[in-house]
Amino acid sequence: MRVLKILLIPLFCLLAFSYTSIAAQKSIKIAFMGAQTDEDMHGSLVFKDYIEATSNGNIKVDIFHSAQLCSKFVECIQGVQANTFQVTISTIGGFGLIFPPAQVLDLPYILRDDRVAECFFDGPFLPSLRNAVMEKFPKLRLMMVGNTGGWRNFMTTKTQIKEPSDIKGQKIRTIPADIQKEMVKMLGGNPTPISWPEVYTALATGVVEGTKNGITDIVSMKFHEHLRYATLDGHAYMAAFWWLNNDFWNGLSHEEKVIVNDGFYHMMWETRQSPKSGAIAAYEEFKKAGGTIYKPTPTQKQMFVDSTKGMYKWYEEQYGREWLDKVLAETKVCEAKIDAASANL
Repeated sequence: MRVLKILLIPLFCLLAFSYTSIAAQKSIKIAFMGAQTDEDMHGSLVFKDYIEATSNGNIKVDIFHSAQLCSKFVECIQGVQANTFQVTISTIGGFGLIFPPAQVLDLPYILRDDRVAECFFDGPFLPSLRNAVMEKFPKLRLMMVGNTGGWRNFMTTKTQIKEPSDIKGQKIRTIPADIQKEMVKMLGGNPTPISWPEVYTALATGVVEGTKNGITDIVSMKFHEHLRYATLDGHAYMAAFWWLNNDFWNGLSHEEKVIVNDGFYHMMWETRQSPKSGAIAAYEEFKKAGGTIYKPTPTQKQMFVDSTKGMYKWYEEQYGREWLDKVLAETKVCEAKIDAASANL
């Protein structure tokens, strides 16, 4: 009998350990509106692979793309707040619907290029924004900022845009965010808010005659079947804000937090790189479908910049200067740092 007890002790310990491991397993559901082929999915797969492997399967990640769990940004954010799923993504425009001052990041041409944008979002602006959002929405934790589609450009179905005056009278799809609608108005266009899943039909039926998106999103959603002209004005960096339910975060052990945080880090770099490499094939696909690509001359680009300068005053009148001053100060730091390095080549 004593021998049996001795043999059973390790068995009970093993069963107890197995039960604890199973009970402790955590699950992260990621939900977003992007297609299965875009950078949001690529980043989510990197996140999933890293976290499941590094945690030895103790943290499981499931991905729900193509608006399976939410078809509008507000629905996605509400899902994270309710912990129905734990992770989602928003563009600047979508984020601006719940935190309007954040629309400062959608001011036209405020970020010069990819290097400046990445330097900016890796700097002190991010934690200050995270804290400001959590004061208003305690369950929303901003984990990092990647990219979702490269840069916003004007894409149209009928008329090639080369200068600001070419936008006059055109029905351009925007999201409901005021700043995007105001920009189109300032250029003489007719802003038409359309939810993401409905854009394809809106282009096909002529409800809108153009949109403001990156080429990878255009092709992954098959909008290029109706769009014929791309104007590479690069008026906005398509930042991707990735959100995590803060209660879920607080329920993690320190070791688990490190794993999840590192997972977001790897996701960030994948989503920043993916639109750059994906754009090569996407532009080729666009041209194969009969699309025409136009890059404004420096003079024409300056015309776009000058025509939208009034957006800074509009923003200040709506939301004050606090966040505008922060962005302008940090972008100057990044520009100076990059320019100094370039001067020493």
